Amino acid sequence: MCISWDDEVAIFTQKRQIVTPGELLAQGEYYPELNTFKEKDKIYSMIVGLFDYRGNRLSVMPLKHCYIPYVGDLVIGKVVDSGMSGWTVDINSPYSALLPLTEATSRPHSIRKEVEGILRIGDLIKAKVIAFDRTKDPILTIRDRDLGRVTRGKVVKISPSKIPRLIGKKGSMINLLKKESLCDLTVGQNGVILVVCKSPEAEEAVIDVIRMIEREAHTQGLTDRVSEALRRRIGGTQ
Repeated sequence: MCISWDDEVAIFTQKRQIVTPGELLAQGEYYPELNTFKEKDKIYSMIVGLFDYRGNRLSVMPLKHCYIPYVGDLVIGKVVDSGMSGWTVDINSPYSALLPLTEATSRPHSIRKEVEGILRIGDLIKAKVIAFDRTKDPILTIRDRDLGRVTRGKVVKISPSKIPRLIGKKGSMINLLKKESLCDLTVGQNGVILVVCKSPEAEEAVIDVIRMIEREAHTQGLTDRVSEALRRRIGGTQ
């Protein structure tokens, strides 16, 4: 499909469509980012993957890939180390994230015991990426609303490339999951999803459906199959 408003500026494919190496993605005032390259005014894919864009910046996500942080991303991570000035967090990425003490609490702390009282090694947290430029490890904060230590629920990891399909167009897929399951779902851009339901059985059922979405993300009619699976699996667990 060609989205064009004149003869010189156009995107030649849709979001989440699979593209191949050398495939023409766009022409005109666009910028090549992850796994794309530009020749003159045309941008091409470097790999087999899913086409995506943010504004006028184009990228191709591998069908399976690791998570590369972006400022503003919501992530779910695990505290793996602590020090006097903060914590190191595994965010399911080649980059270890840093959570400074100042981004965890507004109160001054100088004693290690007090630091450990806020977060401990092994804790799961919901956080937001506030700084990252690929030359330094990403910096996190948990000082915004709905961020902080995870106290209940189960987590499931999927390929970060499948997160856009899990969310769906304008949130259609994730809203369907929430509505049909009556569960609370937090989707981390790093491919980690927190599922909180009224029962462990419902949580397991929702996780199974999320894995189905991951497996079948590239297929047609997925929304209908997800809806049917939710009615079949979740209906008996509420």
